[in-house]
Amino acid sequence: MDESYRISVDDSYEFQLNANDLEQIDLAELSGQKVHLLHNNKSFTIELLKSDFVNRNYRIKVNGNTYQLTIATPLDQLIKEMGLSLGNDSFEDEIHAPMPGIILEVNVAEGDEVKQGDFLCVLEAMKMENTLTAPRDGVVKSVTIAKGETVDKGKLLIELEKND
Repeated sequence: MDESYRISVDDSYEFQLNANDLEQIDLAELSGQKVHLLHNNKSFTIELLKSDFVNRNYRIKVNGNTYQLTIATPLDQLIKEMGLSLGNDSFEDEIHAPMPGIILEVNVAEGDEVKQGDFLCVLEAMKMENTLTAPRDGVVKSVTIAKGETVDKGKLLIELEKND
């Protein structure tokens, strides 16, 4: 069975791609540069403006028009079809590496107060810089990484105090 991924554009259009099609799209290649593409005898200039790898959200510019892309994995689609959620509450206290990479920046220390959306650290993976942000307001309980450190997928990076 071929895995199919759903690409949502501005919550208005949806496309289905298989794993092979998705591998052909290298968003890391777009980072910080404009790419020219020829499709059906039409020229397109594409630029990656913003990348949220963890949540699979991307903002791109195509020929001057900006679009918001969201990629839903087969698991995301199954969970949505079943009317369930991933229950993010259990993960709000821990920030794990979404992929293997190198820590470029650590912006917090133990005891720091953070607000939801604050930049915690920057992970470089596949030639892209991915900024990991605080999932909620809180206090940093521990930081288990250092600048320049290589991390594996799933490694605990930063832990926040438990919600009361």
